[in-house]
Amino acid sequence: MESREDLESILPYLPLLVRSSSLSWPSVAVEEALKAMAGGPDHSMVDTGEALFIAITALRRLSPCLSSQPLASSASHGYAFFFDELMSEAESAKWFGEVVPALANLLLRLPSLLEAHYQHADYGLFNGKLKTGLRLLGSQEPGTVVLSQELIGALLGCSLFCLFPVSNRGVKHLPTINFDHLFASLYDSYNPNQENKIRCIVHYFERICSDMPVGIVSFERKVLPLEGRPLCISYPNSKFWSNSVIPLCRVEVQNSGLIEDQSSEALEVDFANKYFGGGALRRGCVQEEIRFMINPELIAGMLFLPSMAENEAIEIIGAERFSSYTGYASSFRFSGDHVDKRDVDCFGRRKTRIIAIDALCSPGMRQYKQECLLREINKAFCGFFDQSKYQQYERLFQENVYCEAQLDQKLHETASTSGETYGGKSVNQVIRNYEKNCQNMGHEHNIGIVTGNWGCGAFGGDPELKTMIQWLAASQALRPFISYYTFNLEALQNLDQVTRWILSHEWTVGDLSNMLDEYSCQKYKGQTNVGFLTWLLPSLSSHDVEMPDAEMPDLPNMP
Repeated sequence: MESREDLESILPYLPLLVRSSSLSWPSVAVEEALKAMAGGPDHSMVDTGEALFIAITALRRLSPCLSSQPLASSASHGYAFFFDELMSEAESAKWFGEVVPALANLLLRLPSLLEAHYQHADYGLFNGKLKTGLRLLGSQEPGTVVLSQELIGALLGCSLFCLFPVSNRGVKHLPTINFDHLFASLYDSYNPNQENKIRCIVHYFERICSDMPVGIVSFERKVLPLEGRPLCISYPNSKFWSNSVIPLCRVEVQNSGLIEDQSSEALEVDFANKYFGGGALRRGCVQEEIRFMINPELIAGMLFLPSMAENEAIEIIGAERFSSYTGYASSFRFSGDHVDKRDVDCFGRRKTRIIAIDALCSPGMRQYKQECLLREINKAFCGFFDQSKYQQYERLFQENVYCEAQLDQKLHETASTSGETYGGKSVNQVIRNYEKNCQNMGHEHNIGIVTGNWGCGAFGGDPELKTMIQWLAASQALRPFISYYTFNLEALQNLDQVTRWILSHEWTVGDLSNMLDEYSCQKYKGQTNVGFLTWLLPSLSSHDVEMPDAEMPDLPNMP
C-alpha cells in the first residue's frame, strides 16, 4: 500500500495509517472503542447525544493526528441538543440502539473497505482507461474517483464522528468535512432549517444501516485546459463563441417543479460554491446545500475535491436520493423517506448526473463586462461538455471541413451563417449524424441539461443573462436540449416566447453570443436599463399575451 500514489495523496486527510503494508486505525485503543460502540449502549454507555460526543472526543484523543485539533466550540452542545432534546424518545432509542452500533461496525471495516477499493481501482472501470482510486483530485488535474456506496457510508460515518484530520485542509483549499460545525451552528443560533438538514443526514444513516446500498458513485474533476492539451478542447476565447455556427438546442421552459424531480436523462446543474458543497456542513440552506442533504453521498466529494478554478467543474454520477423535503432556505423541512427509482447504468451507478459549476459571486455591473461574460459561459461549457467524446467531436468537424474554427480556433475570422454547408451537408445534418454515430458506438447522446437560475439568488446574478449563457454553453456542447426551471421568476415570464422566436429564426450559437455581447456592452455603459429579453424583443412586455410567430418582430438592429 505504501507505494500507491493515489493513497499517498489522500492519506494525510484520512484517519487511518499504513502499517505493515496494510491500512489500519492508528491504535488498538481506537479499535477497542469502536468495538464497544458496536456492542450497543449496554456495552458502550453511548445512549445520549452527550454520551455520543464524549465517545467522539475519546476516539479523537486516541488518534495522534487528531488529539491536538480542536472541534467547533459548541459542537458538544449541538450533539446533545439534537439527539437529547429535538429527537423523540422513540427516534433516540432506535438511533442509539441500532444505528450507532451499525455505524461503529462500519467504521471498523473502513480499513478493509479501502484496501478492497484500491484493489478494484487497479483493474479499473470504464474499460480500464481511467484511474479511479480515492485520491486528492487537485486543481487543474482532470480525473475521476469511483467509490462504492458502502465505502461512502463509512467515510460519512467518519464525518459524523469528526475523525478526519483538518489541519492541512485549508492549505489545499479543501472544504469542511467533519460535522462539528453543522451541529455547533444548530446550538449557537437555532433555526428549524438547520435541524431539518441534520434530520436528512440522520435519515440517510438509518437507511444505510438497515439496508446498505450496493452501487457506486463517480466524482469527476473536469478541466478546460488554459493551454493546448492533446485530446482536449482548451479554454475558448471570445471569437470561439462569436464565430460558432452550432445551432441552438431545444429549450424546454418549466415554470413549476424542481430540478431534482425531473424524469428525463439529463445533467442536473448544482448552483455551486467554488468550494464543493458550499455551506452544506455549516449554515447554508439554498440549492446546493439542499441537494447535499437529500443526496448525502455528495458530501464524500468534499473530502478530496479542492476548490474549483475558473476553468473547472465537478460532475457526479450515481448519488442516491434518500430524503424528501419541502420549502427552501429558512422554510426548508425534511418531510420523510424518498425511494430513488432512477435506473442504474452498466457500471452500477444510478442515472443521476449532477454538475457543479460556480458562478461569479455578487458580480454587480461587472457581470456585463466581456471578461466576465466569457468566464461564465466557459464555466458552464466546462460543465456541459464531455471531454471523453472529444475524438468524436473532433471527427465531426474534420469530416465536414469544419473543425478548425471550432477546435483549433485558427479560422475565427471565418464568417458563417446557419445555412452554411460543410461537405454538402447542413450543420444540423452534421450534428444529427454525430448523435447517430455516438448512439451506434454505445455513447449516450441524448443527455440534455436541466438547470435554473444559476448564480442568481444569493450570488446576485442577472437571471436573463444567465439563462442565455447556459443555453449557449449547452448548445456548443452539442446537448440536445436544455430544460430551464424559472421558479416563476418574474424576469423570465417571457422566456418561452423569446426562445421559441429565436429558434424559429434558426439562430446559431454565434448569433446569440454576438447579440448578448451587444446588450451587455450597452448595459455596462448605462445605455439601456431593461432586461435582455425585453431589449431583444421590445414589443414583449410583462402584460403581453402570446404572439403568433407571424406577428413576432424582426431581429432588431439596434434594440
